Amino acid sequence: MVEDDIKLTKFSQYAGCGAKLGPCALSEALSGIKNVRYENVLADFAHSEDAGIILLNNELALVQTVDFFPPIVNDPYTFGQIAAANALSDVFAMGAKPLSALSIVGFPIKKLDIKVLGQMTNGALSKLNEANCALLGGHSVEDEELKYGFAVTGTIHPDKILYNRGGKAGDVIILTKPLGSGLVNTAMRVDQASQESIDAFIKVMTKLNKRAAEIIENYSISACTDVTGFGLFGHLYEMIDESDTGAVVSISKIKMIPDAAKYAAEGFIPGGAYNNRDFCEKYVDVDPNAPEELMDVLYDPQTSGGLIFMIKPDQAAKVMKEFEAEGIEASQVGYLTDEHPNRIKVVKG
Repeated sequence: MVEDDIKLTKFSQYAGCGAKLGPCALSEALSGIKNVRYENVLADFAHSEDAGIILLNNELALVQTVDFFPPIVNDPYTFGQIAAANALSDVFAMGAKPLSALSIVGFPIKKLDIKVLGQMTNGALSKLNEANCALLGGHSVEDEELKYGFAVTGTIHPDKILYNRGGKAGDVIILTKPLGSGLVNTAMRVDQASQESIDAFIKVMTKLNKRAAEIIENYSISACTDVTGFGLFGHLYEMIDESDTGAVVSISKIKMIPDAAKYAAEGFIPGGAYNNRDFCEKYVDVDPNAPEELMDVLYDPQTSGGLIFMIKPDQAAKVMKEFEAEGIEASQVGYLTDEHPNRIKVVKG
């Protein structure tokens, strides 16, 4: 953890804004761009997949992703763990195995002791090693704001790729981590978060999606992604957009980090949640009895969030039991339907 001689009272003050570009901004930026299509490209940014995939041969494909961001906790070691878990998650979300990683560092050398970078790297290595992913090196620049993350490479058999589209009517929707990390982080920044919520917040973000990904390998998964900056609704909408299915979400069945809904009711809502609501709200139909503060949790941007996937209904109970046995805090949040394509219907029960 942080050594005594590292004067670090508010590590996260070096975060700057750091918010992920919202779905509206990205949609505008990429509109009209015509990317060259190569025959061996199996996934790119065209459908908001978690990682790019290049086919190497009939039995092997290369998976590549990158993610970095400013600190969201005050401890460098923990921040390193979160940064690594977050970057690895995109590989797990595609059904792949991470192979190697390169670090990306923006460091305010005039503001922070360089020992902080060592602590961050040690934290990251604890998670990279847990994922059997080799850290090969990286690149660093001096920056006014601290930023840290990884470019991760993985491998997968081409027939086992999990795309973020392809769900069928009747499929059950399952989420493998509680929601609310953005709300807790916002409350933390003004010293209003309880220790219980902080501890749970860190536990959620430092937990790898590795075991959850290994479990679902043995099931018929029609679509999968991870819930990160666009929130539950943003990523769920990506999964049903331009399809013949819509989603029904049961708000009472979704697990949340302790006090996350309370912080939403008190107004500790991150800016990214407003961006997500602006983009998604027109595609969401809400039960008038659904509490508004719970809706804010569903728009809340997550860091190192859980996997969200669609599974055949006759397999849902079994996979949930496996998750429970492994200590994975999964929620069976709803199902897909052909009654309202491309829309999300929120029910209270």
